[in-house]
Amino acid sequence: MTPLPDPTAPPRDLIDDLRGRNLIVPNAQFQNLYGGRTNQVWKVREENGGKVLKLYRTGLRNPLFRNDAALEAQCLRALEHTGFAPRLRATGQHENGRWVFYDHAPGSPWREGSPQVARLLRKLHRLDLPIQAPEGCNGSADLARHGQNILEGCTSVARQRLESLRPDEQILPSARICLIHGDPVAGNILVSGSELTLIDWQCPALGDPCEDLALFLSPAMQHLYRGKSLTHEEQDEFLSAYDDPETVERYQSLRRWYAWRMAAYCLWRVENGSPDYEAGFELETATL
Repeated sequence: MTPLPDPTAPPRDLIDDLRGRNLIVPNAQFQNLYGGRTNQVWKVREENGGKVLKLYRTGLRNPLFRNDAALEAQCLRALEHTGFAPRLRATGQHENGRWVFYDHAPGSPWREGSPQVARLLRKLHRLDLPIQAPEGCNGSADLARHGQNILEGCTSVARQRLESLRPDEQILPSARICLIHGDPVAGNILVSGSELTLIDWQCPALGDPCEDLALFLSPAMQHLYRGKSLTHEEQDEFLSAYDDPETVERYQSLRRWYAWRMAAYCLWRVENGSPDYEAGFELETATL
């Protein structure tokens, strides 16, 4: 009798492709990784720490977090010398979507020590790299449009409540543009001793560094990935360790806009089958 395929393993033809490229050994073992909320991810067990295979899903379009395999591959190549991003080994196309194959980063998802993360993001934002990434939101007008576009996909009565809480501060775009990660939540920051690694580079942008600060500090994202929001003390420690008063002041002026957009995103997720985002919606609206 022919054994049934393992539904948790990568597609058989993709495994054969990796073997044909000499990227994995013939008897490679795959371990399903459950950290991601969008793509299928496996660890390939090896003596030297292993590799990661990510197969991109091409289903529901996310209005806040882009899901671009080519962008992730481009970033991993450009960031190889930094030491805070995994080393890319290969990328390719499969009938179910694109895939990337990179070194497995040691450590566990970030839980505490916000100054470490601030220094990591500051290091990223200081880099000057030739990456062809899309433009990120910059200023209150961009955030207003983005948040409203997300709300256009919502139909519940909570949409009206959120529209009534829309901020009215007018903040001009920043002249300072840099590479931003675009999704620096706790689950995408791995900690191994004193070393931090940023993973999941599928939605980077060239934009305002405040975007990364807002996503990390977001009460909703902290609750989803860590089980609780940051305390006021942890937030203050983070902003102090970022060590850029001008950017921190700008973030503070845009904070309500970031909260409003995140609340819209949480509502969209709830209406699209993710009830765990309901607590995030309430946390972000409380900020407003």
